[in-house]
Amino acid sequence: MAGQPPAGQPFPDALQEGETPAPHPLLAPVLGFLGRWRGLGQGGYPTLDGDFAYAQEVSFGHDGRPFLRYEARAWLLDADGAPLRPAARESGWWRLQDDGRVEALITQPTGITEILTGRAEDGVVDLATHTVALTPTAKEVTATRRRYTLADADADADADADQATHGDTFTFVHDLAAVGQPLQHHLSATLRRAAGQSTRPASSWNSSVQ
Repeated sequence: MAGQPPAGQPFPDALQEGETPAPHPLLAPVLGFLGRWRGLGQGGYPTLDGDFAYAQEVSFGHDGRPFLRYEARAWLLDADGAPLRPAARESGWWRLQDDGRVEALITQPTGITEILTGRAEDGVVDLATHTVALTPTAKEVTATRRRYTLADADADADADADQATHGDTFTFVHDLAAVGQPLQHHLSATLRRAAGQSTRPASSWNSSVQ
């Protein structure tokens, strides 16, 4: 029937395990990353004028299908830790496959799209370049590697297994090969779950800067 669609999003993304919709079973290895995260990082590269500090906000959500929606934005900080100017933004998808395999698509407004493949297991997602696509005016990027590690991923083997995949902190390390430089360290950050984001449902248990 013709007419205006109802107001609001009828299928909002879930940012916590206890929210509707229920996560697809293939998302089990990455459920610990659901939610909004904020933190600080350091970066550098041979082609830049020195190292830099930045702040970052990242979110992961799902709509019940076997992929995570990923969004990240960063801003540079001055020597006193005050916001200096906007920096990187990117968005994309983590597509989960059998046995914890991951296919990731990440797009940046600088004209770069990365397709990465890797694995998610034991609270760690390790992704490496499969393909990089560039717009005609984008800077050359030939390869990247991204590693996301939940803080409890290396917990003692005798610890509760659930705690090994539902920490409130994760670290991010980004290696980059660009503008004629070989693959090398570019960024590292530590992000913490944003206030109000619980790791468990309340009913029972309440990126690159360029």
